[in-house]
Amino acid sequence: MTDPAGALLFARYAYPPNALGLCGADSPRLLLEHGAAGEADEGLAEQARTFDGAWPYLTLIAGANGIADPLDRRVVEAYWVGNRLLEQVDARALARHVEDRFAGRIGRAREHVFDAVGAGAVAHHCFHVFAVYPWLGLLRTGVVEEPLHVLDSCRITPAVVRYVDGEHAGVLLQPLRWDGAALRLGAAEERRVRWSDEGLSFAAPEPGDRVALHWGFVCDVLTDGAAQMLGRVTRRSLRAVNARASVAAALL
Repeated sequence: MTDPAGALLFARYAYPPNALGLCGADSPRLLLEHGAAGEADEGLAEQARTFDGAWPYLTLIAGANGIADPLDRRVVEAYWVGNRLLEQVDARALARHVEDRFAGRIGRAREHVFDAVGAGAVAHHCFHVFAVYPWLGLLRTGVVEEPLHVLDSCRITPAVVRYVDGEHAGVLLQPLRWDGAALRLGAAEERRVRWSDEGLSFAAPEPGDRVALHWGFVCDVLTDGAAQMLGRVTRRSLRAVNARASVAAALL
């Protein structure tokens, strides 16, 4: 049986890229309406299974922790935000997972992906964005503007709300920066983001709230602990993908 709380949490984070046509079945309104109303059904669970990037990580995290339901709220939180369940996913299991599920995507970047796993990456959305997607590889070739924009938008970003203006909010966050050799967090800056779409939203942020963003949309208001965890996992993922020592052979 699907955990309704987990399905709803998945909808919050999956909606922004789905609305842009980037992943999952073409049903963004289903995600937004269910998530905004706090009502889950099997249709929402079926929608989650169409996300061929996120769903395999949910099954991996659930299996490593002896949890039957990939949409258990703890599992969904681990993938999008981060929690202790990530530590139970063995590095070799994560490497095999990437090899089995995403071999066609990583291509010649395979060694870099395994290097990141060996350097401490965990089964988090940030790892998938930074290591499995091709954008970091493009940065390394000297193509910067579009890859950096996608990486910065697609990761789950912690931010602090400064003001709310209609369906938009001004938030303070640390953007991603590329220094020519490594991907890093830059100095804090203010950005204008959306928190509501035609009157529907997953949260009602207020100044001072810590929030999680995905593609410039407020997915959730975070506790201090969750915001700190997201920050730690993001920095851990960056350290891992920036590591260049080859450890691929030891993982295979």
